[in-house]
Amino acid sequence: MAENLRKRKKFQARQTILKAAAQQFERHGFANTSIAGIMQAAGLGVGTFYNYFGSKEEVLLTLARNLREDVFQSLSSAVAVNQSSAELLELCCLCTAKLIDENRFILPLFISASEHSDKPEQIPQSLSPGFRELFEAIILRGQRLGEFRSDVPSNIISEMIHSIYQTTAFSKLEISFQENIGLKIKILLDGIRERNL
Repeated sequence: MAENLRKRKKFQARQTILKAAAQQFERHGFANTSIAGIMQAAGLGVGTFYNYFGSKEEVLLTLARNLREDVFQSLSSAVAVNQSSAELLELCCLCTAKLIDENRFILPLFISASEHSDKPEQIPQSLSPGFRELFEAIILRGQRLGEFRSDVPSNIISEMIHSIYQTTAFSKLEISFQENIGLKIKILLDGIRERNL
């Protein structure tokens, strides 16, 4: 009983830190957020931080991976009803755009993964939020099933997707981030579909 209570308290403290960090990153940006600021917002001592995380970068990656899991859950139900790879890729991009739009502090981390997209094996695990792997898996599935062109390497397509998020982040168009991503993804999907379908 005492062991369960201790585990629950540890889980709650970790979640409190993550929630406070997300709020601080959103308000002040990642670079201007300190560990002390996170812990003050969490109502916990600074020393407690290191019981759960080694750095604020680790907190950011944990938040990004949690968001990736949210996208993965949305995709799981789509896979269960056997949607096409194009439908899955569009859903993945739209879910990711929604989560990034609601958690803008993740965008720089998401974009930084694109800098290494030509050599995914060289991306240090510590730098990758894991979105690229989701895109890549769907693209490879589409190529394997003959739904997507196979004359274009999957990592090129994945890099194009990342570049869409990057250009949208700096877009001056008077449409929402999510709508902007959605329209660009439609164009990309049209270009990678196998023409004999």
